[in-house]
Amino acid sequence: MVLPFPPEKEYFSIGEAGRLTGTKPYILRYWESKFGLVRPARRESGQRKFTRQDVETIARIKELLYEKRFTIEGAKKYLRDLARRGPVQMSLELNETSAAVDTLRDVKKDITGLLKELKKRSFSSAGSS
Repeated sequence: MVLPFPPEKEYFSIGEAGRLTGTKPYILRYWESKFGLVRPARRESGQRKFTRQDVETIARIKELLYEKRFTIEGAKKYLRDLARRGPVQMSLELNETSAAVDTLRDVKKDITGLLKELKKRSFSSAGSS
């Protein structure tokens, strides 16, 4: 789910987080008490500071509860399981003739050449000291 974050902002008030996710502030406070994943930092004044990650988590919780009809316990379990699995890595299917493989081979050859040159220079400067 892609949210329309203002590019210059890293932290959001509870009202801003509510507007971004379409959720009322009292619901956000309730979810904060139920879901360990939503833990906004607090300013000295006690005001909540939601990060982008917090807002994305809130959007995911809202999707699970309202669209997929999970219970709160079910959503908590789902999010815990998702966190345990870690991030999903996208697999790249490259065949031996693809341009990407050729480019990677060229880069590898260049790096290998640079390493050999650096080793030569480090040995020659060590011997002259």
